[in-house]
Amino acid sequence: MFYRDDRLALFIDGSNLYAAARALGFDIDYKKLLSEFAARGKLVRAFYYTALVENDDYSPIRPLVDWLDYNGYSMVTKPTKEYTDAGGRRKIKGNMDIELAVDAMELAPSIDHLVIFSGDGDFRRLVEALQRMGKRVSVVSTISSSPPMISDDLRRQADSFIDLSDLQGVIGRPTRVGEPRPERRPRPAPASEAAAEPDAEAPDSSES
Repeated sequence: MFYRDDRLALFIDGSNLYAAARALGFDIDYKKLLSEFAARGKLVRAFYYTALVENDDYSPIRPLVDWLDYNGYSMVTKPTKEYTDAGGRRKIKGNMDIELAVDAMELAPSIDHLVIFSGDGDFRRLVEALQRMGKRVSVVSTISSSPPMISDDLRRQADSFIDLSDLQGVIGRPTRVGEPRPERRPRPAPASEAAAEPDAEAPDSSES
């Protein structure tokens, strides 16, 4: 439930939102996303969290990061960590959970309603802590994908759950047939284009 007089803040786990939208088959239009939630209350801040690959000639997410930074989003970034898995494959990890949680707790006294764009069950305790402060917390992810992108514990803890599929007609655009995936586009991305994010896996429904 949203009230027009509520002070709102958005906390977007970039890799998790990207993975959820990809699982549903559409790309996020970030200009529309900002407008949609600005219309639901008094939007105070919109944070976007992502890890960046350093020392690459071209970072596929950099155009999106730059666009968001100039168009109403507060960007929170840090370098990714690279490792090799048991199969010898190069993996990139960029977890922003702590950064998101710290910002949410610091801003909470000035906010009525916090909206977290993530299905990561690790945020359940954050939601619980915010609720103890008298704040309402909504979570945006999806149970419409297979497997679902949100943990059961997080969905049950939130005051309200917004399925990303219900927002598709408002904040998304379809991925065109034959269109290259966003992470392979060697050009700046406008607001309507998604960018590659470090891997975000579907949560285990039993995680807390």
